[in-house]
Amino acid sequence: MGAGIFEVIGPVMVGPSSSHTAGAVRIGAIANRICGGIPARVNFYLHGSFAETYRGHGTDNALVGGILGMSPSDERLRNSFQYARKQGLEFDFNTIDLGDVHPNTIKIVMHARDGLIHEVIGSSIGGGSVLISSVDNSRVEFSGKYPTIFTSHEDKPGLIARVTSLFADRGINIAFLKVFRYSRGSDASMLVETDAQMPADLIGAIGKLEGIKSIVYINEIYS
Repeated sequence: MGAGIFEVIGPVMVGPSSSHTAGAVRIGAIANRICGGIPARVNFYLHGSFAETYRGHGTDNALVGGILGMSPSDERLRNSFQYARKQGLEFDFNTIDLGDVHPNTIKIVMHARDGLIHEVIGSSIGGGSVLISSVDNSRVEFSGKYPTIFTSHEDKPGLIARVTSLFADRGINIAFLKVFRYSRGSDASMLVETDAQMPADLIGAIGKLEGIKSIVYINEIYS
């Protein structure tokens, strides 16, 4: 299969650095979806190259814009701080050493308006592409290029089969399915990426399955 137009020409973006800006916007946009919208407060912890260059490359504006739900081509990115303040969003930037991770990695801690706290760790891996490696302290691995659900569930026989059968019943093809666990019989997480948008009733049905503790839906961010 040949490269898509995104891989050939790269993302359309606003700002002085395409790789830093587009990737940062997309990480912020994924964090926005995991939080369920614009949080009340967000703390950005920048690692490696991000920590060294985020001001000059516009990464700070891009991250805030992503949290607000903006896209890499949004002309408002340059003034995202002003829009954030209008939305009542408090934010700050900190540097951190996250260890042996990609140099363009960011940890985002969001204080949602319902009082919950969500955490996302993601990396800008080049050309505007991103890789999310942690959600709410659970290990994951996804790009945001596909509609995605992320579950926290009990590690019990048959649960994954019941989830996949719900997709089959609705004629939705699973592109990727990954399961993560720390030990047999403990809590686990499942990540499902599909070729089509997931209807609300499907997400609701998965969430009601015995053993599912939580579910987050992230529609693709590369449209």
